[in-house]
Amino acid sequence: MKKLHFYWIVAILGSLLACTQTNPPTNTADKMKEIKSGGVNINYNMSGKGPTTLVFIHGSYIDQTYWDAQVAHFSPNYRVVTLDLPGHGQSGRNRNDWSVKQFGQDVIALLDQLDLHNVILIGHSMGGDVALEVAVARPERIIGFVAVDFFKNAATPMPNHEEEVKKIVAQLRADFVNTNEQYARTYLLTPQTDSATTQRVVADYRNAYQPMGMTVMEDVFNYYQREQELLPKLQRKLYLINIDYFPTNEAPLKKFTGASYKLVTMHGTSHYPMIENPAEFNRLLEGVIGEVVRKNM
Repeated sequence: MKKLHFYWIVAILGSLLACTQTNPPTNTADKMKEIKSGGVNINYNMSGKGPTTLVFIHGSYIDQTYWDAQVAHFSPNYRVVTLDLPGHGQSGRNRNDWSVKQFGQDVIALLDQLDLHNVILIGHSMGGDVALEVAVARPERIIGFVAVDFFKNAATPMPNHEEEVKKIVAQLRADFVNTNEQYARTYLLTPQTDSATTQRVVADYRNAYQPMGMTVMEDVFNYYQREQELLPKLQRKLYLINIDYFPTNEAPLKKFTGASYKLVTMHGTSHYPMIENPAEFNRLLEGVIGEVVRKNM
């Protein structure tokens, strides 16, 4: 019970939004282009060709380079788009509205400006909520929705919600950097996580862009209410690739999606399967994408 209680805290903190680029530029970054949304520059990369477009949305504190192995794997057969959400990676920070809903509007702007159709959204962690905003707002552009290690307690507040939120907010205000690192090490990574992954994630958590992170917390903590509103409006089946280091509570998924979901469980990694075991993650994602494409032929 204690472990499940901690997971609620993990899910919340894993959704806090903000980061700076701590990794050196990669080939992906070298090819990035820009659009504007709400006056902010948004860096994106598009590669590959095909009738189906895969749009990868990163989670909190990180950036689009976490998807590099997926870009390399899927671009021979699909158009693949990655982006840095505002305040993340190489995208702009000149904004006061740091909310999940606004991030959703940024991805919508990307889809609209690039005129992307037949899109499968793939959102990791907080990126799952961003993708949810997009899927409900632009169903005519979307053929599939995949969440990665997210919606494990969909549309459900943590136990003792108000008390826990106040406690976490107080800890972050007192020591934002070290509190972020503590939670990353304790709840998002595992003792088996390799040192390179651990160092990369911890660096990104320590370098989180604090003004955005502190501003968005209240929105993130209470986003379960928005999930309750949006999940029943999904017009597409929700696919989840979740890692078993923490369990997925399927009861709220059945309640809020009308059982229109499919859970694929991956073993043996932390919250970051795309970099920790990309070969296995790509295999599972390939199966999900193939199923979505076949259903829309």
